[in-house]
Amino acid sequence: MLSRLQRLFKHRWAEDGERTMPATTLARLQARIAASEAMHSGEIRLCVEAGLPNSYLLRPDSTPALLRQRALALFGRLRVWDTEHNNGVLIYLCLAERAIELVADRGVNRLVPPGEWEQVVRDLGTALQHGELETGLNAAVDAVGAMLTQHFALSAGQNNPNELPDAPVVR
Repeated sequence: MLSRLQRLFKHRWAEDGERTMPATTLARLQARIAASEAMHSGEIRLCVEAGLPNSYLLRPDSTPALLRQRALALFGRLRVWDTEHNNGVLIYLCLAERAIELVADRGVNRLVPPGEWEQVVRDLGTALQHGELETGLNAAVDAVGAMLTQHFALSAGQNNPNELPDAPVVR
């Protein structure tokens, strides 16, 4: 019980996501996602949360399990699963835990080995440790975009509707 209360306080007093991600940074990330999606039929969503909601923090599960549950819930809530080719990818960052989760839909997940997703997470984690949030997120978007381009590249003149918003979600 004590650990859950400690976790609750940590997440409630986490640095505000909107201060950590100013509008100019969000605009640059949105443009980077849009540029990436012009090369492939996949969809990239980026979600940054200051901390987990209380409904997660009071659960008895371990923090890594809660982070994964939250990422999966946001994958559904943000409709990342709802793309024509099942090739959406969510990059989730929880600032309070400095934790990253990457969730890929089944269409792309069966083509990309788990080690490649893990490398994206490790590289972003390293950037965060060095205080390079935007640089790390840019690299993560680029890496995910390269994987999507490898497997879902657009042909010349191919129509590519933007199925999901490009703007990062900050909570």
